[in-house]
Amino acid sequence: MRILIVEDEKSLREILQKNLQEEKYLVDIVADGDSGLFLATTNNYDVIILDYGLPKLDGKEVCREIRRCKINTPIIMLTGRTQPEDMLEMFELGVDDYIKKPFLFAELLARINAVLRRPKAVESGVIKIDNLLLEVDSRKVIRGGKTINLTPKEFQILVYLVKNMGKLVSPEDLLNNVWDMNADMFSKTVKTHIMNLRKKVDGGHKKKLIQTINRSGYIIKK
Repeated sequence: MRILIVEDEKSLREILQKNLQEEKYLVDIVADGDSGLFLATTNNYDVIILDYGLPKLDGKEVCREIRRCKINTPIIMLTGRTQPEDMLEMFELGVDDYIKKPFLFAELLARINAVLRRPKAVESGVIKIDNLLLEVDSRKVIRGGKTINLTPKEFQILVYLVKNMGKLVSPEDLLNNVWDMNADMFSKTVKTHIMNLRKKVDGGHKKKLIQTINRSGYIIKK
């Protein structure tokens, strides 16, 4: 796994590099937004750790340009800003998670592991299964010519099931890959979301795409 750290505070930058290398990550470090943007758009990283306040280009501008280049690498923002409007702005820019300074390395490591567990974008922009069309970029779902309105979480579940088409996906798989690290592993949240998703996707159709297998998980077959 390869991580890019864009942080202008030398001591923090070097401590994070050392600690992550001890966790067996490959780590590149830079001190300004220009250099960070160059590396982020010319190399393949599994995670980008991006400081909000940077010289040359700030973290907000770097994130905006990364997403403009259609690069979906998870971005964790390091910031001292915690007002609701600041957090909303970060997520609208395409940040996957953020962490408030100062922080414990263990917390950062947990957030890195969490974003790495989330499903990556499906490669094809449009996926067809039977009479179901899934448009990943526009987050549109159509079956039998009719648009299906899904919640963001239902859409993420459907994408994960499609990504693992033909494979059994357990409730634990969904909790680990679609929910964040604070999800209740013993709750009925997965079952409830699947039930609602199945009603929307399979309701009124003879062929049922989302199947339950031996009460141990879910599968979408071609």
